[in-house]
Amino acid sequence: MILADKIMNERKKNGWSQEELAEQLNVSRQSVSKWEGAQAIPDLQKIIAMAELFGVSTDYLLKDEIEPEENGVVTREESISATPVRRVSMEEANDYIHIIKERGPRIANAVSLCILSPVLLILLCGLSEEAKFGISEAAATIIGIVALLLMVAYAVFSFIMNGTVLGNYEFLEKEEIETAYGVSGMVEEKKNAMADRHTASIAVGVVMCIISPVPLLIVSCLKVPDYVSIAGLCFLFIIVAVAVNIFIRSGMEWGCYQKLLQEGDYERKNKGSNKMVERIGSIYWSLATALYLAVSFITMRWEITWIIWPVAGVLFGAVATITKVIAKQD
Repeated sequence: MILADKIMNERKKNGWSQEELAEQLNVSRQSVSKWEGAQAIPDLQKIIAMAELFGVSTDYLLKDEIEPEENGVVTREESISATPVRRVSMEEANDYIHIIKERGPRIANAVSLCILSPVLLILLCGLSEEAKFGISEAAATIIGIVALLLMVAYAVFSFIMNGTVLGNYEFLEKEEIETAYGVSGMVEEKKNAMADRHTASIAVGVVMCIISPVPLLIVSCLKVPDYVSIAGLCFLFIIVAVAVNIFIRSGMEWGCYQKLLQEGDYERKNKGSNKMVERIGSIYWSLATALYLAVSFITMRWEITWIIWPVAGVLFGAVATITKVIAKQD
């Protein structure tokens, strides 16, 4: 194990961020990032200081052939000898990050289309109730349903096409990996550079979800025609669709860094439970979609049946948590 990986492992084992380690060593965070990315080598005084901080010897830090002194840290050699571990090269890591940045927005747009798919149907049905718009209920229903099916069909097409490309990298979230020289440092640097933007994206998305009912609440308090209330509901869909789009764009990029670093939900100990959640999730959301379409077509109350999605989302959080607990017990 090289010095760069030893510094990163010892820092994480102590639960320190790069900034916290930098403060203790009186250096900048960028310096620590470069050390962990094998882009620079700390001077002897800093190596001595790190040895004292980590509670290890300087020989351990400097000599690649010396294995970690704590059993909690697993070397690449130990991983390879114990179980087959897939090695991720610098080229593979960069390709994966590039694909996520390219395909992530497409998947986000497809999800937004699914959310927006009933908007035209709801709006036209609302307008059909007003004679001055000259739209019959039958025409409004046919046009709205055709638009809904076309949007969902395009979204599914996008999911399949982009999912096929991303499928080549499914092993990152399901299997233990080891990264080639310098990969962890490179990914950590990109992740740190994105941290503020990711936090801002989550904050904006949450705020948008909270305020999404505001247009509907405002029009419901006023004496306005029914079609204006329907328009308020359509605005709710649009705001939620934009918020979800932001969540997915930022979440996919952040998730790709976590997968490569094996952090958060993608730690080695969590990967077994992630497989089970994925299998159950595919069944769960298929049933939720079938339920939504069945109830909507039977009742033709699309302006109400949309509530199935947020309820399904909340319930899935509980299902995923229970699944992970059961998987860890097993």
